Amino acid sequence: MTTLDADDPQAPPRPPVAADAAPGAGSGPELLGTLQHVVDSAAELTAAGHAALTVLDPGHGAVVLHVTSGSPRKSGAPEPPAPTTLTVPDPGHGAAVLHVTSGSPRKSGAPEPPTPTTLTVPIGDPADNSGRLTLTHDRPGARFGADDHDLLRALATQAGIAIANARLYEAARQRERWIEGASAVTRALLTGEPASNALMTVAERARLLADASAGVILQPTPAGGMEIVAASASVDPEDLLGATIEPGSAVLEQLLGGEPVFIDDSATDPRMTTRVRSRFGPSMMLPLQSGGRLIGTLALPRGRGARPYTSVDQLLATQFASQAALALVLADAQQGRERLAVFEDRDRIARDLHDLVVQRLFATGMMLESTQRRARRNDVHDTLGRAVDELESTIQEVRTAIFALQQPPADAPTTFRGKVLRETAGASAVLGFQPSVHFTGAVDARVTDPAGAQLLAALRRALAAASRRPGCSRIDVAVDARATLPDGRKGVRLTVSDDGVTEDGGVGTTVAWQSPL
Repeated sequence: MTTLDADDPQAPPRPPVAADAAPGAGSGPELLGTLQHVVDSAAELTAAGHAALTVLDPGHGAVVLHVTSGSPRKSGAPEPPAPTTLTVPDPGHGAAVLHVTSGSPRKSGAPEPPTPTTLTVPIGDPADNSGRLTLTHDRPGARFGADDHDLLRALATQAGIAIANARLYEAARQRERWIEGASAVTRALLTGEPASNALMTVAERARLLADASAGVILQPTPAGGMEIVAASASVDPEDLLGATIEPGSAVLEQLLGGEPVFIDDSATDPRMTTRVRSRFGPSMMLPLQSGGRLIGTLALPRGRGARPYTSVDQLLATQFASQAALALVLADAQQGRERLAVFEDRDRIARDLHDLVVQRLFATGMMLESTQRRARRNDVHDTLGRAVDELESTIQEVRTAIFALQQPPADAPTTFRGKVLRETAGASAVLGFQPSVHFTGAVDARVTDPAGAQLLAALRRALAAASRRPGCSRIDVAVDARATLPDGRKGVRLTVSDDGVTEDGGVGTTVAWQSPL
């Protein structure tokens, strides 16, 4: 390679000790300061008019950092402006490009300089595609020599070491954040949160760790697709709920098979079919799978034009999803054990009430009835009669409580209609068949407490009584919210009819209860 003639009076003097730049190249307290020192040293030691260092993302080739040094200041010229920092979008990849410039810019209207001679060396191992360091001459006839090339390689090596160390440090910090996040999710899930809250906890924590625009949980649908059942987003998360991936989608087979899917641009990828795909760019879709059981999929999309996920991001997020799935399984098992303990305790209480309390009350009632028949005074006879009636009422209430304790587990409904249906569904476990239920009028809007609570108590008593009648094979429950009471007021009427055998040998019983609204 030709060089500028050393005897040329126009050539700037060579710095006496070029190798001194290498030891100081990695001494900056921060990566940006270190790289700026490398660029400035390269320009100064080679007498280049311009030096530039470009750092690339090894996984995607996107420009993540660009550091430049301008032409050296002439003797007697005013001090150049301090280095400035500007963040702009890279149109090719949407990554943030950081420009650090020194030296005065060319004045507007000045003629373009002649085509410069350039010298470029890779940063670090060329196979890693970590970036490049470039020198440019803007003086006519100037050329770079072998010494310049050796110096540039030494500086590029220092820059490569600094970049590698910074990446290792950031990867370690990133891994630590993901590990802490997974531990926090596990602790939260094992505190006994409901299933919907547990999924939301996973989505929210993953969104924050991945710096994503949204974190959503998809679960399989009966139709064979997948639906978003929990969503965390900085903007309008409710709009994401209910969005589905329809059966037949190319990405669906991978998700249902428990495979992770990484997408560069959700808006343009033909595999994406959800109605909200146009809002997002890069995305990770990770299986929530443990022990061969697929709970769902964790999706972490970023906004349009956002920086893509790196291979480290993908690895850490996949590991997080695996641990979150295990935590969900453990939490579900723990809640199952707790529910089982509650149900076993309820069964024990029901048995104790039936075997001890009811039998003793019944025996006491029989003693009072026997005493009533022998009583000669009317007042004593009446008092004993009232006592017997109270005991029978108490026995009925206890049996109703036993019946309620034997109902199957279910989440408490919020509507009155749902509460009635829950009572009849609980009775079916004891009866062996499902009672028929009919509603008339706007029961959810019209029937409120205290009338609603009283009606449910009356319904439980009627169902408990019907379940004890021999031959009972049918029960009809009717709730009329448009009933008119005998005094003309509007009210609600409950009617419970069954075909069981009564105590006097008859067949069929109808119990009616009513209350004003």
